[in-house]
Amino acid sequence: MRLYGGSSGLPPKSLLRFGGKTLLHRHIETLRAAGVDKLTMILGYRTGDIRAELATIGAFDWVETIFNPRYREGAMVSLRVGHKVLRSGGDILFMDADVLYHRDVLLRLACSSLRNCLLIDRNLEPGEEPIKICLREGRIVEFGKIVNGAFDVVGEWPGFLRLEPAVAIELANTTDRLVAAGWHNEPYEPAIREILLNGSPDRFGVEDITGLPWIEIDTPEDLRHAHEVVFPALAE
Repeated sequence: MRLYGGSSGLPPKSLLRFGGKTLLHRHIETLRAAGVDKLTMILGYRTGDIRAELATIGAFDWVETIFNPRYREGAMVSLRVGHKVLRSGGDILFMDADVLYHRDVLLRLACSSLRNCLLIDRNLEPGEEPIKICLREGRIVEFGKIVNGAFDVVGEWPGFLRLEPAVAIELANTTDRLVAAGWHNEPYEPAIREILLNGSPDRFGVEDITGLPWIEIDTPEDLRHAHEVVFPALAE
């Protein structure tokens, strides 16, 4: 059972609270500490609630919001709605909003010397659900929920990505093409996979976050684990 659904009546996952703060509040604090200049949020489900939280924490001077009227479709459409940000000419730090994480998870990406970078956790949960990164001799050779081929390292991707301007534009163009081809109800991972596996094999790298606590919150079981295991580990 998914924790979120467009007609579920449940709050957006970014408004889940841990230690008296929403995930959104925690994201903003960590991003600011990492030196990020501006946050752009693609909103759909219960946009008013999220904007109210931004007002409560006084973040409107730093956060831009873009409404996606087709938010009930796949995440590929949401990524397409943010195409102007991808084409802005600046470095991009892309992230999902439903992740509870140690601040060093984000700092490892923001402070990396790699201009195009993904995070990898080698403590991979079994099953098809996790998004996997596969490496061979240190290079990314496969990416997605179901992976095949020869590789010597496989880990989980927590949904965080860093891109230099030219590659961000490439992602925008790829997303445009896939949406135009009818990929309206798909996740955004196929677009990311395409830019990862095309071009020079050395232009992307990974930063290892194995051992740092984090969790993507999709189900009631994830939420329970977040409260009982991950959140207490953040203080440690």
